[in-house]
Amino acid sequence: MRIQRVIAILGAVAVMALTACGTSDPPAGNDAASGELRTFTHAMGTTEIPVNPKRIVVLDTDKIDTLLTLGVTPVGAARPDETDLPDYLGDLSSVEIVGTLTAPDTEAIDRLNPDLILGTKFRQEEFYDELSEIAPTVFTELVGLTWKENFLADGDAIGKADEAAALMDVYEQRAGDLGENLGTPGDIEISIVRFMPDHIRLYGPDSFSGIVVGDTGLGRPELQQLNDADDKRFAQLSAERVDEADGDYVFYCAYGETAADAQAETVAGSLWTGMSAVEAGNAHQVDDEIWMTGIGITAANLILDDLENYLTA
Repeated sequence: MRIQRVIAILGAVAVMALTACGTSDPPAGNDAASGELRTFTHAMGTTEIPVNPKRIVVLDTDKIDTLLTLGVTPVGAARPDETDLPDYLGDLSSVEIVGTLTAPDTEAIDRLNPDLILGTKFRQEEFYDELSEIAPTVFTELVGLTWKENFLADGDAIGKADEAAALMDVYEQRAGDLGENLGTPGDIEISIVRFMPDHIRLYGPDSFSGIVVGDTGLGRPELQQLNDADDKRFAQLSAERVDEADGDYVFYCAYGETAADAQAETVAGSLWTGMSAVEAGNAHQVDDEIWMTGIGITAANLILDDLENYLTA
């Protein structure tokens, strides 16, 4: 199981709590007053949350990565709109699906009797009041750009702040070491391409995968640095200009089945096959769940795995 391999890497830090399974207790109602509470400050204000939450529902992909990485299995999770819960985190059959990231099923969440709900203001702000009536609800502000801050905040919310901080240190050390082992990583330009159902995206320095690549010191093609853009997460690219996605290495993926069909058609075309990275054998299809929607420490370490495997082979 890939998550076990990554946690074994992270196990260099003495955080034995990571191996403790946080699977949920039998339903006991969502009465937070039955346990000790503390005040927690987050994107929507302050909320009284359990000191030791046992039945947690997560409404974004970064949060399911965070919980599983920290040894806790949520009772419920929202899935991405175009895909299911991530395979890279192992067997999630015990986790109830509670709608999608943009349309959480509040009735399903209520039935799970959670004692803590984790979400993001960016995606679920309109549901916050209704969710707060079900259980204490904590939101981070954004996704992607602030993935490190989100990991630390969510780790704190579930009572594992020290473990989260230690794992972040391990990740950042590993990313830096990978870059050093490459010699002059800034001279190697990494292109990140994602096929969406109706368009193509080039991912910039403020995207999740762009941040991970940047943490190694690897370079990016000038077009993907998005120097003149206010939003440096990604930019759209038409299929007629897909050859502009070239780099020393190209890592590409697709979001859902419709996008995968579009990807297959594009990568078979002459514009794609004529790119220097493709001709050199340096274009690699990667897992969208990891590079795009994972947005957590385990996903970040798996991106480092891909970079290490392909750039040091």
